[in-house]
Amino acid sequence: MVTKEQVITKEISTSKVKDYVLLLKFRLATLVVLSAVAGYFFAEGAFNLQFVYLVVGGFLITGSSNGFNQILERELDKRMHRTANRPIPAGRMSVTEAFIISAVCGVLGLIMLFQLNHFAGILGLLALVMYVFLYTPLKRITPWAVFVGAFPGAIPPMLGVVAVTGEFNLLVGIMFLIQFVWQFPHFWAIAWVLDEDYARGGFSLLPSRGRKNKASAFQIVAYSFLMIPVGILPWFLDYTGDLSLIVGTIAGLWFFLIAYRLYLNLEDKAARALMFASFIYLPIIQFLYVFDKI
Repeated sequence: MVTKEQVITKEISTSKVKDYVLLLKFRLATLVVLSAVAGYFFAEGAFNLQFVYLVVGGFLITGSSNGFNQILERELDKRMHRTANRPIPAGRMSVTEAFIISAVCGVLGLIMLFQLNHFAGILGLLALVMYVFLYTPLKRITPWAVFVGAFPGAIPPMLGVVAVTGEFNLLVGIMFLIQFVWQFPHFWAIAWVLDEDYARGGFSLLPSRGRKNKASAFQIVAYSFLMIPVGILPWFLDYTGDLSLIVGTIAGLWFFLIAYRLYLNLEDKAARALMFASFIYLPIIQFLYVFDKI
């Protein structure tokens, strides 16, 4: 027979696990690791212990970065609707507990990435440091934080390639560039949808001082257009076949047209469509390279 105390203990344990998932942003970490996995298999990596180190180490480093981010922004998170229920601002987790969890994840993640090779470990450390100590504080100061944050944000596919090759080469640069450019329309679409909530936290992350206006929309469109030639670079440099050219061009045009719709009407609905399109575009294009590599 299950006692009342056992039920309460189980509920507390379940709640604690949910809070750890929120602290480490498990869903976001999954998307980040997916990019690393795409780079790994594009570089012809195999299902082995190396793959396990990449996936687990990537999850832990990303989770650590997210945890430290929430520690630093805990007072600002209280002001915003979408973040007020996070474990620290909601009072369900202490800063000390969050710090210990984030630090342990960071250390273990780095140990695993260094097991791959020293370049992979350095990239993981660089992503963590840039995200926590550069991007996070800059968000409160300038919209240029998006540019700074695009660097650690573009490291995962690089990391996947370097995990296999153990060196920096042209393929590493291509994978970096694709995800680097993608991040601008991706993040600005999110910033557009959440602009009012971001303002409550003191953030202004759209590229124009006028925020949700034609100037911001134009920059979103410009980077979305740039994704078309950047997206077919692997084909142009003979890493992939003609399927990448065809599907990559169609996907790029599709993404551009959604961005252009935002430029025409400046509506949150269009920005939300672009945000979801960005989540679809990146894994499609990255795994297209994997399946179409020559």
